[in-house]
Amino acid sequence: MNDTEILKQPELYQDLCLKSKEIGFTMPSDVYVGNLLKTLVSSKPKGHFLELGTGVGLSLSWMVDGMDSDSTLVSIDNEDELIAIAQDFFGYDDRVTLICEDGIEWINSYSGKSFDLVFADAWPGKYSEIEKVLSLIALGGFYIIDDMARQPNWPEGHEKNVNRLVHYLEHRSDFTLTKMNWSTGLIIAVRTNKM
Repeated sequence: MNDTEILKQPELYQDLCLKSKEIGFTMPSDVYVGNLLKTLVSSKPKGHFLELGTGVGLSLSWMVDGMDSDSTLVSIDNEDELIAIAQDFFGYDDRVTLICEDGIEWINSYSGKSFDLVFADAWPGKYSEIEKVLSLIALGGFYIIDDMARQPNWPEGHEKNVNRLVHYLEHRSDFTLTKMNWSTGLIIAVRTNKM
């Protein structure tokens, strides 16, 4: 088995990679994370998904590629330029809602239905508002975070944030957790009961 051979990339993926380089976006999600997200999203027919941290839409492309026609996805970023790029690529897809808003504000004001998968790739939902985000996940739903292994772009002292988050997640009784020293370091948690 060769896990570096990923045969079915989303149609938009290469164009999004080029756009990412063109604008100097230095925080794209890893292709392996994208492939995993596609697989997990595919496991939830008629699913309702949330991405916190749209970026240019690289991870979004994988998630959309795994969605069926009855699924929906909300993706949030606080940068106008990035949401505008994502809108250019995904604005045609009525399953996708792109929101340019501060993630903390959005999380705290959201009162809609639960999500079947949350990919938290931004500070809000990962290092802040964690309790609220986890409360938004449906029974059997996934909470996915990446960049849990030391990254070259981590600011000084960030490892303490990561360690606190891992400790917090490990001690929740309402999620089953898998820590993966793979790709950029992943945590996959599944809601097993309501706290």
